[in-house]
Amino acid sequence: MSKIKVSDIEIYYEIHGEGFPVVMIHGFSANLDWWPQSLINELSKTFKVILFDNRGAGRTDKPDMEYSIRLFADDTAGLMDALNIKKAFIIGLSMGGMIAQELTLNYPEKVEKLILCGTSCGGSKAITPSAETMKIIMRDRDAIAQEEAIREWIPILFSKDFIMNNPGYIENFVQRGIIAPIPPYNYRLQTKAVFQFNSGRKLKGIKTSTLVLHGKKDIMLPPENAEIISKLISDANLHIFDEIGHLIFSENPEEALTIIMDFLK
Repeated sequence: MSKIKVSDIEIYYEIHGEGFPVVMIHGFSANLDWWPQSLINELSKTFKVILFDNRGAGRTDKPDMEYSIRLFADDTAGLMDALNIKKAFIIGLSMGGMIAQELTLNYPEKVEKLILCGTSCGGSKAITPSAETMKIIMRDRDAIAQEEAIREWIPILFSKDFIMNNPGYIENFVQRGIIAPIPPYNYRLQTKAVFQFNSGRKLKGIKTSTLVLHGKKDIMLPPENAEIISKLISDANLHIFDEIGHLIFSENPEEALTIIMDFLK
């Protein structure tokens, strides 16, 4: 557990295991505590797994300034340089998938293979969440406690069946979510960055071998987004998980891991 200077901030990161590097980028408002430990344990048996908190989240510095997905991608590239990682497999989830797209577009030499999970290309090509989901996303975080904010997100992160059948996991997830929660002002800054993101016209420029994963029951970013991305990237393979919500690694870690390991061979 360490921090390292990258440009104008210090980024909090962890390294697990040895081998070819896998850089994992989490999503909007999240930090590395959100990754399932079982996933990290399995990946680290084969790879050097690098986890980190994005600018404004977790234990990374939180400057009050304009954020963008490009800035987050620059942070990721800077972290790789600081850790002397010339090239890596990149896994991006949700907003992390947007960052991974931007990283691959602007630093293709750093990306050996790309895995995009539960994400979108933004802009006019993207399929937006329902009005009900948007109401939760846009909620004023100043008006509620951090734990309440995490609990309010549960129905848009997980499928109804998973929530009903896994109360222990959900409670553990909530407790992990409040270890280093994002401050309200950074939540607003990340929100703006997400809604300004638009890679649709540029994705044809990605020549990196890409795996696109998405849950069919994802209501935060509807699964049609995965189909759009996979059609825009020339060398992309698409897999839709039938009964899964937004956090595919939490709901079906075994199948997700099998697919990922096969792709990274």
